[in-house]
Amino acid sequence: MHADPGGAALQDLTGPWSHRVPPRTPPLRHGGARTGRALLPTPPAGQWRVPSPKVSTMKLTARSVSRALLAATLVATTTGGVVALATTSASAASTLGAAAAQSGRYFGTAVAAGRLGDSTYVGILNREFDMVTAENEMKMDATEPNRGQFSFSSGDRILNQARNQGKRVRGHTLAWHAQQPGWMQSLSGSTLRQALLNHVTQVATYYKGKIYAWDVVNEAYADGSSGARRDSNLQRTGNDWIEAAFRAARAADPGAKLCYNDYNTDDWTHAKTQGVYRMVQDFKQRGVRCCSTAAATRRPPTRRSSTPSTRAAPPLTPPRPRPPRPRPRPRRPPRRPRPLRTPVRAAAPRRWC
Repeated sequence: MHADPGGAALQDLTGPWSHRVPPRTPPLRHGGARTGRALLPTPPAGQWRVPSPKVSTMKLTARSVSRALLAATLVATTTGGVVALATTSASAASTLGAAAAQSGRYFGTAVAAGRLGDSTYVGILNREFDMVTAENEMKMDATEPNRGQFSFSSGDRILNQARNQGKRVRGHTLAWHAQQPGWMQSLSGSTLRQALLNHVTQVATYYKGKIYAWDVVNEAYADGSSGARRDSNLQRTGNDWIEAAFRAARAADPGAKLCYNDYNTDDWTHAKTQGVYRMVQDFKQRGVRCCSTAAATRRPPTRRSSTPSTRAAPPLTPPRPRPPRPRPRPRRPPRRPRPLRTPVRAAAPRRWC
C-alpha cells in the first residue's frame, strides 16, 4: 500500500499487469504497445488498472540512488561549511584592542588633550584602544613649567577621559633630556639632580594609583656603535642619575610598573640595544626596580619644544641601489634582397658553310 501526502490510502496497483518490463527485455512481436522506453504487453480486455491521479511513480535505478546520496552529501557539507564560517567570524575580534586581548596584550595610542573635543577622534579612541598615553601633557615642561609650580590640568583631561571609558593610562615621561622647561635647562650639577628627583617625586605622587605604567626615563642612550649614554645635562650630573630616578619613582608610586623607553632597540646586533640590556641586567642584580623596556618608533612631533633638542636623529638606511639595466642588443640592419641573376644563355654555335 502507498500513502499520498494527504494521508489517504491509494489503490493497490500490484497485479499481473501492473509492473513494467525492464528496458533490456526484447520487444514482443505480437500484441505489444510501446509507451516511452518501456514495452508493455497488452493485457486482456477488462483487466486494465487505472492508477489514481495522485500517484506519482519514480523508477529507482543505481544511477538515481547515487545521485540522491551525492545531493544529500553536498547539502550536509555545505551546511557544515556555513556553520564553520559563522563560528569563525563570530570569534574574530572587531577592534584593535579586542584583537590584542586575545593574545594577552593591549593596544594603546598617544592622545592629545586638544583633540578631545573632536567627536570622530574620540569615537575612534574609545572604540579601538584599551591603553592611553598622553602625547605631551605629562612631560616635564607641561607638568612643571616653573620651578616648584606644577600644572596637571591637561594631563587630567586625558586621564579622566581614559578612566571613564575603563581604559588604563601609561605615563610619559618623568625624566628626559628634551622638552625640559627653561628653568631646568639653566641648572647643572647637584642642583639639577635635586630638581630632577623632586620633579619625579611630585608628579608620580600626584598620579599615584591612577597610572598603570610610567616611562620613568626616556632616550638616555646614544645612537651609533658606542653603546654608551647620551651626553646631556642629566648625564653630566653623574652616571647613576637613571638609577636615582627609578628609585624615586618607586618610592612615590610602588604600584606602578616602571619602564625605560628608547628607540632603535629592537635589534640585538645594535650596540644601543646591548647597552640598554646591560643596564637593566645590572638593575635587576642590585634590586633596582625596572619592569620593562619599551621600543619607541620615531615620528615627526606634533609640538616643538621651546628649545632645540640636542638629540641626534636616528641613522637613515640608504636605499638599495637598483641593478643596472641590461644594454639592449644593437639591431641588425635588414638584409637586402639579393638581386636575381638572369641566367645567361650560351650563344648558338655558328655554322660555317
